[in-house]
Amino acid sequence: MNLFIFVCVLGFKVREEEEERGFSFGFCSLLPPMVSLSTWVRYFAHKLEYSVSLSWKNYKGGHITDREVGDVVWKNFFQGKLTYTHWNKGEEMAPTIAGKAATLLVRKLPNPDPTHVFVGDVVVMKDPQKPDNYLVRRLMAVEGYEMVSTDEKDEPFVLDKDQCWVVADNEKLKAKQEANDSRTFGPVQMTDIVGRVIYCLRSAVDHGRVHNSHFGMRKDLPVLEVELDVDEMAKSHKA
Repeated sequence: MNLFIFVCVLGFKVREEEEERGFSFGFCSLLPPMVSLSTWVRYFAHKLEYSVSLSWKNYKGGHITDREVGDVVWKNFFQGKLTYTHWNKGEEMAPTIAGKAATLLVRKLPNPDPTHVFVGDVVVMKDPQKPDNYLVRRLMAVEGYEMVSTDEKDEPFVLDKDQCWVVADNEKLKAKQEANDSRTFGPVQMTDIVGRVIYCLRSAVDHGRVHNSHFGMRKDLPVLEVELDVDEMAKSHKA
């Protein structure tokens, strides 16, 4: 109820500011008709959480002062988006991301811990072997999981705190030679994860939602309904 009141107050505040500039419309006209009010409430909740988390992260990193935190929170809330597009090349994630290239819609994750990203999610992460590059892989295990190899020569081990294990979906690739995942470079830090892939566009007529964990897909639904723009993705797609 409190969040609903917050959203309504937000809408009326924007309306008042616009009316002062010579515009006149109701709060409902601020929201696209194809998205329900309940979806917008959930979306705003996610956006507020993201804005606060990102601002706090920047504050702890020394990028902003304590006096700037509030302004940055509201700037991110009003002007920022929860998603961005990522160009992916290669067949490591086939059949989930079929074809040699695709434009992906990625949800930003300022706090990539086990409460925000889940086993089964397709994620964008920093390449541990090439810091300026990014990989798309599926998260298969997080801290506390025991890893047991099919190769008897490999000793079992438990993932340490903030560690995770990622793999390529394409089972046709040779695990340690072609997949370029944790079977090659080992465990990676959760902080290397920058986002969760929620939509994939291979062409203007071939696109769809990416299958993630149940928790991830449920959390991403309002974000997807509000921010997905297939036409814009198609325009930026590299044939």
